[in-house]
Amino acid sequence: MRFIKLLLLSGLVFGILIFLTSLLFPSKAIVERSGVIDAPLSVVYGQINDLKTWPSWNPWAAPDVAQKINYTGPATGKGAGYTWSGTQHDKPVTGTVMIRESNPAKGVYCDLTFSSMKPMTAAFELKPSADGKGTAIQWRLETELGLLPWWKLRGFLADKLTGPQLESGLTQLRTICEKK
Repeated sequence: MRFIKLLLLSGLVFGILIFLTSLLFPSKAIVERSGVIDAPLSVVYGQINDLKTWPSWNPWAAPDVAQKINYTGPATGKGAGYTWSGTQHDKPVTGTVMIRESNPAKGVYCDLTFSSMKPMTAAFELKPSADGKGTAIQWRLETELGLLPWWKLRGFLADKLTGPQLESGLTQLRTICEKK
């Protein structure tokens, strides 16, 4: 009986220590990648502002992830959105994308939800490149994690988990825009 009490007390102390340690981690996860696309700002903006072009470059809108997409609202710009569903690793996944703000001089800002994930915001910030011949782009994802240790740990790993997908998406976007 004494061993069980000691085991339970040790488990409780360990849980409290993990929670207190997690308070040292940031409550927001930010993953960002940037680059330069050798295409006019209007071409890059057109690809990002039109959600129907996303499956050709965005890794989370690709046909192998989002097998079914239903578009809502206007075709482009503020209020445009879609819901998607698919299967990953034999599990059903769903999500939504909604353009919250769209400005040709600044970029496109979206609200995202994915099943079993915290809501995210995405920002595609655009400006002319330093030489004036191309477009500088920064793709940023932000997630509010809250206080729970497992979400904070996931946020701590977000750059390693999500960063390569952002890089892949930017590379594909660059290829598409530079061909136009």
